[in-house]
This record gives sequence, structure tokens and C-alpha cells, in this order.
Amino acid sequence: MKIVVCIRQGLDGEINPFDACAYETALNIPGAEIILLSMGPDSVKNFLLPLTRLGATKAVLLSSKAFAGADTLATAYTLSRAIERLKPDLIFCGRQTLVGDTAQVGPMLSVYANTNLITNVMSVDEVSDEIVCTTRTMGVQSAKLPALITVERINTLRRPSIRSKVGSVEVWSAEDIGADATKCGLAGSPTRVLKTYENTSGKRKCRFISLEELKETVSASLEKESQKVAVQTENTHRLSKVVIMGEAPRIFAQQISDDITVLPLTNEEDIVLRLKELEPNAVLWASDSKSKELAARVSAIMNLGLCADCTALETDGEQMIMYRPALSGSIIAKIISLTKPAMATVRTESNNIKDVVVAMGYGAKDSLNAVKTLAKKLNAMTVATRKMVDNGYLPYDMQVGLTGKTVSPPVYITVGVSGAVHHIVGMERSGTVIAINPDKDAPIFDYADYGILATAEELDKLL
Repeated sequence: MKIVVCIRQGLDGEINPFDACAYETALNIPGAEIILLSMGPDSVKNFLLPLTRLGATKAVLLSSKAFAGADTLATAYTLSRAIERLKPDLIFCGRQTLVGDTAQVGPMLSVYANTNLITNVMSVDEVSDEIVCTTRTMGVQSAKLPALITVERINTLRRPSIRSKVGSVEVWSAEDIGADATKCGLAGSPTRVLKTYENTSGKRKCRFISLEELKETVSASLEKESQKVAVQTENTHRLSKVVIMGEAPRIFAQQISDDITVLPLTNEEDIVLRLKELEPNAVLWASDSKSKELAARVSAIMNLGLCADCTALETDGEQMIMYRPALSGSIIAKIISLTKPAMATVRTESNNIKDVVVAMGYGAKDSLNAVKTLAKKLNAMTVATRKMVDNGYLPYDMQVGLTGKTVSPPVYITVGVSGAVHHIVGMERSGTVIAINPDKDAPIFDYADYGILATAEELDKLL
């Protein structure tokens, strides 16, 4: 059993945490021959060498000037050429990186490498002539080999033993893998970043109140939000022939077009046929797991640019201009596609959200019962930050943020939330935001209408 694990070095010099989980998952497959595969400058050899001590037989580094500046599609193509040479039974990828946060490379690579695909894997349950996995959103899934899986943050990568030996790192060029240079790097990337700037969206002017004023403030905020009238943004330029995959992206499509066609989320073969028939200028997908997986595979099949998790769209009447957060939400990138139709997944909101939502942050980890009791008294829905989920305090389906769900209830209350931009991206369009945190300098207060300097334990005063 040969397993290739695709890994990337993060901006901090360490292995991308999702890739670390994929590597640990592969190390737990009995008798597997594991090969690490990465792409980057020659200096990445120093990053790969220590990782071979954990059990990989070797590492392969794809390094060439031709690979520089690659977007997700060009990256997937380049990796697929190495996969063709390595001929593994299984390919393990982390669900996404923390640099782009797109979750696109795995599904795209499965198309180029002609493998079956299982995404959002929480555990590998069986490996024989097929792989059986428990997934985050689709239950138990199986796939015949060869197969590719994308792994969630489900474990901790082991440390090397004292007696472990360093393996080898082979450096392969574009010529070594028979890559078409026009499909690699910047030359092969159908998306282009026009501009990046600091993400300051969602910031508010915070007024501090006492904990005893919370219930009254919630009631007043609900009344105020119910009286708001939605204001439509005027856009003189409109784009013709826009396709939305299901109804969820409609609100984004209406920002740029009056000519909207809806297609159902069926399978990539049917969708590709319909898009070829319709010849649209743009295609919009929702941000749920199924939509994102299908979008990435359709992108690879049709060799189209795909922009992930857009929070806003514009048009000059000729093309779609896309805005998305990157680097865990700290910056906003302005992007266009060089291919037609331009495609994007958009940050659609989760359904069945109550008027009041209570978010539990890491600062509330020791007082979850008190927070849940408060939510019950307010008839509120409870959600969580990524740190709460990653550390196993709450399940993944509660996560709000860049890699979780997006919500915009009339009232959003945070308890013990620090205010990482990653979380703000998922709730910044909420009506009234009330933040509870004992640290007056916590970033969350920059994104709140009301602030309460209190700990989660002090909620008992209200119960």
C-alpha cells in the first residue's frame, strides 16, 4: 500500500495543521509506504527532512521557477504530474491550508489524478481494495482505490523517536514530471489577484454596559433590528448570463446581474454539460461542503478559474470582480478570472438560525453549562469558535468563521471569544453584537456594539 501525503509549509515555517493530520492518519495505516509530496523553493528541503523521521520512506519536493505563483488549479495540475510518476494507491491531503483557506486543491487533484474522492474525513475506518471513512458532513463514505481523501483537524502529529533516522528528499523539476509549463505557476493560473488590503470590515463602536443590563439590551436590540429596512446597493453595471447552483447564492448574484439561471446540484458530469450549453459569464456556488467539492471538480474538468469563499462581488459589465478573505481573514483580496465563465463559491449563510445566537469561545471552555443555560433562557442558538472545535470541546457543526458556517442573526452574543479575524468573518453581518470578555483590550470589542467586562463564570449571576 503506497500513500502519498501532500503537505505544505506554512508562513510560520511549520507544517500546515490540516496536512499534519493527514500525515498522522497515513502513519496509522498498517504496512503503508508513505511518501511526502510538497511544492516550493529549494529551501523547503530543510522543512521536509525532519518530517521524514516520523515514518515516511522519502519526500519529494517539486521545485522550479515554472511553479511560482500558482493558484489552486495550477497547483493541482503540478501535483498530479508527480502523482502520475509515483503511482500511489492513496493520496492524503489536509482539507485546506491556512494561507488560502480554499479547500480546493484536493478535489481538483482528484480530477487531474483520475482518482475517487472522499472529503472532510474525520476517521479512516478501513483500507483494503477500498477506503472507508467517517466524514464530517456526509456520514460513512467508501471509495475504490486509487482514491484521494481530504482530512480534517482530527489528531496530533507524533514527534520523532530518539532512534529515528532522517530520510531522503528528492527534488523534481518541471521536466522531471513531464509538466506543461503553460499549465504551471502563474502562467497556468486562471485567477489573478489584483489587489490586497487589510480586512477592516465588521468594525463597530463599542459601548460598555454591565452584565445586569444584558437581558434588557438583548430585548431592545431585537426590537431595533426588527424595524430596520434593507437598503439595496445601486450598481449601474450589470452582468448578463449568470448561473447559480441552487438558490443559496441568489443574493450574491443579484448584486451583479438581473439575468440569473438556476441549476440543481446534481453531479459534475451533468453540470459540465449544462454549463457548456448555457455558456454563462459567471457561475456562483454556495459554501456548503457539497457545493464546494463540486465547484472544485467542475473547475478542474473545465480548466476554469475558481475563487473561494467570496464575501462580495462587483462587475464592470464585462467581467465578475470577486472579493475574498485570505490569511485566516486578516486581508481581503480583489480577484478576477481569466477564463470564462468566471466561477466563485460565495459565503452563503446557514439556514435555521434563531434571532439570538450565543458564541462560545475558548475563554468559556470551563463554563459551558453556564453559557448553554444562558442561551436557553434567551431562546438562543449556540455556536463555537474554531479553537473550541479544534480542542474537542464542541463539535465541528457548531463552528462559525472562515472555515465554519456564516450567520447574521439580529443579535449575536459572544462569551469568552477573543476576536480572531477568522471568527469575525463568519458573523460580521450580524445585527447587534454583544461581547462578554474580562479583557478590556480583547479584539472582539472592536467588532461589538456593546461590551461587558465579565467572565463566563459570572453568568451565574443572571441564571
